[in-house]
Formats: sequence, structure tokens, C-alpha cells
Amino acid sequence: MGSLDLSENSITERKKVTVADLSKMKTQGQRIVMLTSYDYPTSIIADDVGVDSILVGDSYGMVVLGYDTTIPVTIEELIPVCQAVKRGASHPLLIGDMPFLSFQVSEEDAIRNAGRFIKEGRMEAVKIEGGKEMAHIAKAVANAGIPVLGHIGLTPQTATLHGGYRIQGKNARSGNGLIDDAKSLEDAGVFGIVLEMITEEVARAITETVSVPTIGIGSGRYCDGQVLVLHDILGLYPRFVPKFAKRYTDLASSIRGAVKEYASEVRLGIFPEEKHVFKMDNSERDKLEARQKS
Repeated sequence: MGSLDLSENSITERKKVTVADLSKMKTQGQRIVMLTSYDYPTSIIADDVGVDSILVGDSYGMVVLGYDTTIPVTIEELIPVCQAVKRGASHPLLIGDMPFLSFQVSEEDAIRNAGRFIKEGRMEAVKIEGGKEMAHIAKAVANAGIPVLGHIGLTPQTATLHGGYRIQGKNARSGNGLIDDAKSLEDAGVFGIVLEMITEEVARAITETVSVPTIGIGSGRYCDGQVLVLHDILGLYPRFVPKFAKRYTDLASSIRGAVKEYASEVRLGIFPEEKHVFKMDNSERDKLEARQKS
């Protein structure tokens, strides 16, 4: 496992990261670290190590709730997750992922539901999937005073409409379309754009074209920052490991071993040991035993 190169700014000063800070990081050529988190304990860890932003992704539905896709995830499921993450992380920029059909129906719905992530979920921004076709929605939400992170390339909420989970930008025509998507979102007022599973060449062109930060996930080395699902990093999602995700440890094996050992010790009567139990005072124990004998 590689060592972490944590900047002095993120650890020593421990200041609150804002949308403006991410923009400044792009300008200064400082890479942005974004991570998903779905609970209080992991958000504490992410906060402690100094990540710049936490995304409460709708991927929660797959990696925690066991859905096959992100489509079934609801706002009601995500709001408590957002609240838990907020309780654990006070320094990173916190972004709530707007689930399927929470923003597509109308601008009014989008503003209302985005507001729930801010008011109830205590997030500081929201993420909206889609390019040119969703630019008017992103603009409406941003104009309402809610910072918006865009998301283009592979968009899981509409993946089946576009032929499944496929690499985007494999030819010049689709690459130019993605660049146009990014420009449309920039014009709409987003503060950044997630680029998912886009060829490195196109992702680089987008990053060099737009003034807002790009956050890559499976989109190569030239984005302004990177985001990964925490469970992929930790080896906790058993179904598959995306090619673009780096597994830094294998917690699933460690957890499996620990649970196996626990089960064995319970069955053999080894656990609990003397150090794990609570005792009565001797006088109270004597009274209890005396009553049993009477």
C-alpha cells in the first residue's frame, strides 16, 4: 500500500473547503481529491486525512443497499446518509448526488429537490447528471443559489438509454459532443464537471477547454482531480472491480477472516473471555446466591 502525500494546506490549516477553493486549485494546478462516503465513520476518516470533497453518491444504492443499478435510489434514502456524512466531516466540500427523476421532470422539481439536499441533508452542493440536455436544469438550480457539479460521459442513470456501461468519446464525433456538453454546463453555471469513463484524450481536451475543474473517474490522468467510490478503494464491493478503480487494500478478506474467527470462537466457547464480562460486587453476589439456595 502506497504512502499518502498529504498537503500541508489540507492537514495543518484544516480550513473549510469551498467551491471557490476548487476553482483556485484548478488555476494553481493543484489536484483535487474527491471521495464517496456513505456513513459517519468513513466520513470522519476522509475528513481526518484531508480530502478536498466528499460526494454522497447515488452509488450508495448499489454498494450498500444492493441494488443492481442506481435507478431505484430515492431522495428519502439519501438524505439520512447525507446527514450522517455531515456529522462526521466538517472540512471537505460536501456534495449530494441527485438521484434518478429527482431533477429531470422540471426545473421547479429540480430546485425543490436540490433544496432538500441543502436544507435537510446539510450538503453544500448537488451533482446532476447530463450534458446539453440538462444544462437548463443545472442553470435553474444554480440560479436558485445552489452550487451544481455537472456529470457527463458515462451517466449511470441513463446508461441503458445509451447502450449500457460503455467508454465514451472513442471517436472524434462523440468526443466533440462531450466537449460541447462540458461547454454547455459551464455556461449554465456549474462549478465543476465529473467526467466518467471518457477516453483520456477527450477528457484532456475538456479539461483544457473549460475554466471549471474537471473531476475524473475512469477518464485518465489529465483531469483536475479524481473521484473514486470508497468501497472500490477498500475492496468492499464484491460484485466487480472497475478497470479504472485502484484497490488500495482488501478489507473484504480481512472482515471475512475476522467474522470467521468470531463464529468459531463462539461455537467453541472461547468467546467471551474473562476480560469481556461484567461482575457483581461480592456482597450482591452472595445475596443472589443465598436467595437461590433458599
